Amino acid sequence: MAEHKHGEMDVTVQEKTFDGFVKMVSRATILIIVVLVFIALVGA
Repeated sequence: MAEHKHGEMDVTVQEKTFDGFVKMVSRATILIIVVLVFIALVGA
């Protein structure tokens, strides 16, 4: 087995995936808050 050397792995794909996930969760959270405020104002 090869020795593990800390910091040598290329993590650019993982970083892009994580950034996309954070962006999606942020947008979904904002959308949910807007929908809840709209529902509260309309009184549906």
